[in-house]
Amino acid sequence: MRKHALITGVTGQDGAYLSKFLLDRGYSVHGVMARRGTDTLWRLRELSVLDEIEIIDADLLDLSSLIRALERSQAEEVYNLAAQSFVATSWDQPLLTAEVTALGALRILEAVRIVNSKARVYQASSSEMFGKIQQQVQDENTPFYPRSPYGVSKLFAYWSTINHRESFAMHASNGILFNHESPLRGIEFVTRKVTDAVARIHLGRQKELRLGNMDARRDWGYAGDYVEAMWMMLQQPEPGDYVVATGTATSIGEMCKMAFAHVGLNYKDYVVVDPRFYRLAEVDFLVGNPAKARTRLGWECKTSLEAMIQMMVEADLRRVRRE
Repeated sequence: MRKHALITGVTGQDGAYLSKFLLDRGYSVHGVMARRGTDTLWRLRELSVLDEIEIIDADLLDLSSLIRALERSQAEEVYNLAAQSFVATSWDQPLLTAEVTALGALRILEAVRIVNSKARVYQASSSEMFGKIQQQVQDENTPFYPRSPYGVSKLFAYWSTINHRESFAMHASNGILFNHESPLRGIEFVTRKVTDAVARIHLGRQKELRLGNMDARRDWGYAGDYVEAMWMMLQQPEPGDYVVATGTATSIGEMCKMAFAHVGLNYKDYVVVDPRFYRLAEVDFLVGNPAKARTRLGWECKTSLEAMIQMMVEADLRRVRRE
């Protein structure tokens, strides 16, 4: 019999890749979408899966709609990927970020507990919870020190997941995912901002790229690889919390060098450091230790950063040419 999955944030980068991953494994996939007046379905169209997913109108701000979505989907696996996920926006909209990213996760947990407490739940946690790092390489035992309203909200959701697991014997797991990118990444995120600018500069549509802290280092992986780890967590006999990362940190400057080099350009000729793009509380260095995911789940990141950046540049070249 087909398994039924419900994905919140189905129209985002991870939601699109996870939808395709589950459909390829014979799942019946249902996606929660909040109607907010813009076309957010382009990623699902890009992967040619939109017609295979049942889209359900529901919102993380509305518990009753989540209950109905769970009843309608008959979900045995629930993936909460929805969030206000752009860190910079979380300082401008901290209350909305908390409502969606923190309390929204709690509403999902409560809806599952009400409708079917045996359903397995995946909560999308974030490396931003580590923030001001307490040890050089972060794993499941590293203390948290979030440095943004987004990180604080994700930490609330993380502990809510653990609390429901321990209080109500729910199969609820946290995936502490480090930065993961793809051609489906939103233009507001730095990797996609870079690859889009590379395409525009190469094709003569743009002259420069303005960025903030070029020395900030991140552990970047490929989103298409990371969604497999989400699924693997819900296939385990027991729930748990897992760091999902590559184990390698790269600076924004080094990432820019890769992207510009793919079209034969020197990034130093085009990138302008603009103080406006510095964070209010900077997170200078994040790198994860995925040993637990590797040993217990059998997961590993298959796509190199250079291959992923090249993939993103090529996708943006095609988009800019179409314009």
